[in-house]
Order: sequence, then C-alpha cells, then structure tokens
Amino acid sequence: MPSVPFHYVDLRVFCYATEDEKRVESALRTYLPEDYPIERAESEGHYGDRIVVLSARVENADEIRHVLSQVATLSDIDEVRAELDDRVDDNCSFFLTLDKQAAFGGAIERGDGITLRAKVEAYPAKRENAIENARNLLSEL
Repeated sequence: MPSVPFHYVDLRVFCYATEDEKRVESALRTYLPEDYPIERAESEGHYGDRIVVLSARVENADEIRHVLSQVATLSDIDEVRAELDDRVDDNCSFFLTLDKQAAFGGAIERGDGITLRAKVEAYPAKRENAIENARNLLSEL
C-alpha cells in the first residue's frame, strides 16, 4: 500500500468505574503500534461515577497503516466496505465501532466500546470522493 488516503485515525474508549483501566488500555493497544502514547482524561458520569477516557490520534502514515491493517482483519470487512455510504459523513470522516471485550482478548471484531474515527483525504473534499478513497483503501488491505 504505497499511500494512505487518511489524514489521521482517532481511537477512543471509555473506562467505567466498574472496569480495570489497565485492561481497557490493553484492549485499545490491540489496534495501536507498540508503545504508542495514549492520552488519558478523567470525567464524571451522571451519577458522580468516575469515567476515564483513553484516546490516541495516529497521524504518521506507517502507524495509520498499522491501525488499518488490524481493522482489515475483521471477518466482515466486506460488509464494512458495503456500508461506506453510511460510515462516511459530510466532513469526510469514516466511523467504525469495535468490540472492547474482544480486543482485550486480542481479537478484532465489530461491536461496542472502541470508537474509530478516520479523516479521509479527498480532493476536492466531498463525501463521494472520500467514500471512493476509503473503498479503494479497504479493498487494498
């Protein structure tokens, strides 16, 4: 894959008070290059419970390739390609949610818990161009 038509990839996961933060971080690291820095922000839920938001923005092309190569191992990656019209918004951002529990076990699956948002390169910056670029990339993986 010579070029990556993404400006960046954001990964974010919430760690609730009932969860072990190290395990949640481990799940997020399933998608990230080794020793990649993770930002940590503490927040408070509606009932005063602690919520830690763990996130990482990947901007380097090689590191983006690493994240996308993990996503490409999804058993239903063909379905993701087919759903691109629904997964790319008017701002040329691609969205996908991934299973946090499966990721902790080292598996790559769609589900809930980890949010992936990727800004797709498109010139001119139109949704249709972004969908085509994302489709081409996901076909190459």
